[in-house]
Amino acid sequence: MSRMIVNRLLQAIMMAWSVGTLTFVLARSLPGDMAYKIAAGRYGEDAVSSAAAAAVRAELGLDRPAWEQYLSWLADLITLNLGNSLVSGAPVIEEIQHQLGHSLLLAVCALLLSAVIALPVGILSGLRPNGWLDYSALTLSTLTRAQPVFSLGLILILIFAMQLRWFPVAGFGHPVHLVLPSLALALSLAAISNRVIRGSVRNVAASAYYQFARVKGLGRGITFLRHGLRNMAVPIVAFMGIQLVGLIEGVVMIESLFAWPGIGHGLSHAVFSRDIPMLQGTALVMGILFVLLNTLVDASCRLLDPRGQQS
Repeated sequence: MSRMIVNRLLQAIMMAWSVGTLTFVLARSLPGDMAYKIAAGRYGEDAVSSAAAAAVRAELGLDRPAWEQYLSWLADLITLNLGNSLVSGAPVIEEIQHQLGHSLLLAVCALLLSAVIALPVGILSGLRPNGWLDYSALTLSTLTRAQPVFSLGLILILIFAMQLRWFPVAGFGHPVHLVLPSLALALSLAAISNRVIRGSVRNVAASAYYQFARVKGLGRGITFLRHGLRNMAVPIVAFMGIQLVGLIEGVVMIESLFAWPGIGHGLSHAVFSRDIPMLQGTALVMGILFVLLNTLVDASCRLLDPRGQQS
């Protein structure tokens, strides 16, 4: 376990350098004047001028050679200094802390809601394969997964916000604002995870040790809890690690759609305004989150199935 943690720590360091470097190169490869874009983000498109862009260029040192700016950023990264936002002037770490809290709240609600939908559907479909519930779940999962998460959000807005008027279209500050964005993410996640759960339950229920437990006279519930639950949990937990990638991607689109002030919403604003410190800091935090979550998933799988650790 300790070796895995050390390896993941090294991966996180390499990821931080590679993501930051790639973001640095890509942001400077975009067409257009970066200083003009930043000035437009500060003062507005109508108030920006060549003089304002020149002032921003001199203030932020954008007229320095690219390699000099890169080395300066790398030195700041080693000291965990992510710099200040080029648009707001606030420290990047404070902006990300504020946005990350909203994103984590949305992600946790989406994961919990996804589990509430996928677990019962997947378990019942696996225990009664080829039944009406199994076929209905397969059809709905296929239709749902065929839609991008952005389209699912639009459909939920049209039905529950504009037609039924049960929930607000967008915004934050009240629990009702959390319902539609978390439901859109949850439906996208549950569309696949319920089929993975179904397959895992089906494999365990058809295994020899599970059938032998039933032959011994154990009831369905006791057999499921004693011999089924832990064995079917390993592939499900491993798959959740893959799902987290989709969750991170979905958060960026859903936060932009519902104007949710999370890290994905901040990332899209940083791209449009050429706010490179915010862009690098946000991508860096999302990459570290990805490594951290995968480490937790691997540790959970090893705890559930110690045979892999022993081998």
